[in-house]
Amino acid sequence: MRRRLSSLMLVLVLLAAPMAHAVQPDEVMSDTAKEQRARALSRELRCMVCQNQSIDDSDAPLARDLRLLVRERLAAGDSDNQVLDFLVARYGQFVLLKPRFERQTWLLWLLPPVLLLGGGLALWWQVRRRGQRGTDATPKLTAEEEARLAALMAAEKQPPAA
Repeated sequence: MRRRLSSLMLVLVLLAAPMAHAVQPDEVMSDTAKEQRARALSRELRCMVCQNQSIDDSDAPLARDLRLLVRERLAAGDSDNQVLDFLVARYGQFVLLKPRFERQTWLLWLLPPVLLLGGGLALWWQVRRRGQRGTDATPKLTAEEEARLAALMAAEKQPPAA
């Protein structure tokens, strides 16, 4: 019991701890509004080394370079969309953690709902088909099998010989 309680406490502490960011102090912009924009953009961009982390969370050197590039573009006066467009033009859609809905990515966005819908329809069809069969699914006994069953049931009803 004590071990479970301490394990639960450890999990709660880990969940409550704020997420560590990889942004170095020398990367932080002096303008807090631009820094907040840079952090928001960094959370939308994929680290090309880690691939399942944003550049805001990654310690990889390439992620640092991308964070600096984002800040450089913001300092130059680019809007958020211009920064994202620049990075997509340079690195492709893969740099975005959430790719845009475009001609090249329609399969990525539409395949999961189509598969879910198809699975639901297949399940509905199977349940419906099973319901239509009802009790007809049980095989009928032949005349010979029915006679043997009746003989067995009659033998069971008779008291054992002493």
